Amino acid sequence: MRSLCDTRDSDLADSRNGGFTLVEVLVTVLIMSFIMLTITQILNIARNTRDTIHNIQEQQLAGPAILNLIENDLRSMLTYNIDPQMTIRIRDRNLSGFDADTIDFITTVDSLQPFRENSSEDFRRADINEVGYHLRRRPDADDFLELYRRESFGMDDEPFTGGSFGLLHDRVKGLEIEVYEEDGPDAEPVDSWGDTGDESTGVPNRIEIELTLELAPRLVREQLIIDRRTISYKRIIRLPPSLQTIQNTGVIPIVPKIAPPVLAN
Repeated sequence: MRSLCDTRDSDLADSRNGGFTLVEVLVTVLIMSFIMLTITQILNIARNTRDTIHNIQEQQLAGPAILNLIENDLRSMLTYNIDPQMTIRIRDRNLSGFDADTIDFITTVDSLQPFRENSSEDFRRADINEVGYHLRRRPDADDFLELYRRESFGMDDEPFTGGSFGLLHDRVKGLEIEVYEEDGPDAEPVDSWGDTGDESTGVPNRIEIELTLELAPRLVREQLIIDRRTISYKRIIRLPPSLQTIQNTGVIPIVPKIAPPVLAN
């Protein structure tokens, strides 16, 4: 009888020695919690770094890329054998409390949007196109506008209408375009240019464009170098006098060829 009790006590002691104590369990939970906290912090740092890089790219690429596109189209504006009333049109508009000016003109930049009259033809591109930049209300958000680039294949009798629209940006807070008939610090902008009944037509001397964009809302949580989400980009475009010369005289100036220098032996 005594040996049987001794055997049971021995088995019970062995089972107790094989388990974990409360202190061991608490230490294990504490270590696992520390590991999970460290992983969470690393993931948050990686997410914030990714969003910060995305914001910097949007600030440095989106606005300047759009302004570069507008400037490139404007500097290639067609003026030869064009009625001054149909050269360029700039309108002062307002949508939902935001500046929503428009600009339309004819440019010699190759068409960016392929065109075909019917499905049986191959896509074609034109060397001369009607181009414009317009803002529209965003259907799902009243706080923003959408910026579109209008392009019409070739040129017709109504260069400021028609064509297809390509979306450039969907979080626009304003597009303000000021046009000047004269250059200089004392020059005053004209309200509209090239519209029906306007005295100011033809090629302007200077155009100032201010584009205001806002960063995406999902990127507001992180710490940024700048303390605001709305960013404005401004571009001053001075059109060369040669464009006015072509329109006024109908003569395309020819750049004289310069003979290459002769290198002495």
